[in-house]
Amino acid sequence: MSDGKPISIAFEQHDHNACLGKAMQAAQGYCEEHKLQLTPARRKVLELLLQEHRALGAYTILDLLREAGFNSQPPVAYRALDFLVENGFAHRIERLNAFVACALPGTEHSPAFMICRQCETVAETQSSESNFNFSTTADFSGFKIEQTIIEAKGVCNSCAEIEQL
Repeated sequence: MSDGKPISIAFEQHDHNACLGKAMQAAQGYCEEHKLQLTPARRKVLELLLQEHRALGAYTILDLLREAGFNSQPPVAYRALDFLVENGFAHRIERLNAFVACALPGTEHSPAFMICRQCETVAETQSSESNFNFSTTADFSGFKIEQTIIEAKGVCNSCAEIEQL
């Protein structure tokens, strides 16, 4: 949450170049601070995810890496994606078996994803205001939650306007 409003960038108009530059600087700073290697392959995969506001599958990423002159072996893409997810720079969208750049890198949060069924744009927002409190239920049953993923499928505003024409 930011200023009491849900954070959701993908469905909104914004300066995409500034968005991309800021995210790359944040990733570089985080890696330096935590003594992590943002290798050229990891950097490129993050750039690819940031360039799109839709989820990309591993093989799409692999094709884009190949076009950019990187090694085209699947382990290159999967290792980069594992690093990005593990360090909070990307999320795996279970429903699509694909990956999307994190809108809030470097912060502890429980993301929720809105996925447009038309254009496949993915917007990340916070799931903390859910009516169903997993923590209470888990505490009661003795279950320890390690990760919560909420994914909603629907139609973004742009696609809804096109459908109405």
